[in-house]
Amino acid sequence: MIFLRPISDPSAAMRHSPMLRAICLTFDYVTENGPIGLTTTRALKRYFVEWAAKAFEWPFYTAKDLYALNKVLNECDFPPLALTHDLLLSTKLARHKNGALHLTRLGRKLRDDPSAMWALLAERFLFATDHSGYTRFGDRLIGNWDVFLNVINVEAQLGVSEDRLCHVLYGPSESHDGHDAIRVKAALFIHVLRPLCWMGLLEEVRSGTGLKQEEHYFKTGIWREAFKLDTDSQLALVTEH
Repeated sequence: MIFLRPISDPSAAMRHSPMLRAICLTFDYVTENGPIGLTTTRALKRYFVEWAAKAFEWPFYTAKDLYALNKVLNECDFPPLALTHDLLLSTKLARHKNGALHLTRLGRKLRDDPSAMWALLAERFLFATDHSGYTRFGDRLIGNWDVFLNVINVEAQLGVSEDRLCHVLYGPSESHDGHDAIRVKAALFIHVLRPLCWMGLLEEVRSGTGLKQEEHYFKTGIWREAFKLDTDSQLALVTEH
């Protein structure tokens, strides 16, 4: 079983984790402006979505990126915000009441303790959230977190591509038909790589565009502090410049 260790430097967690930054900014918004209005379908109202798109500056989902695809922004048009909203409710840091999103007592308490908030969010988002609904076909997780983290721990020591991780975890792509290989890769991203990036444990670096786009993943400064893994003894030394 994987256990998350405390992060001693809250500024490092804030710097690396777009999820933690977004939730802290949301809490500050509510403190200054009051509860956030909800639509009849219990989505966050457009005025907050538009504010969040600019304030969060979420990697690959900046306001510029979002408005390039949408004339107006609803919660469903800003996927990180939709997942942030779900996570706030599942961790009981916020709740719906009288047509608005309110902070709970726990949320107000943890706003002053970012390290504890990060630990709660990471535990829930990584290990207790079913991400199947965010995949195109409802694909479930293939594998377990112990294997994923130990493999990534070694492979991402100097940076690793998504294709390389799929090869190590699931074998050569030639062993699957093209359709299956795409779905396996997408499921790995949605269930494992994206949550690790959004919690600040991995950094995603993209190069190229369209069908030639490639993604590489690097461990951040809080990875080693958060995890003690069986493969730690296998890590190659990283040359620092």
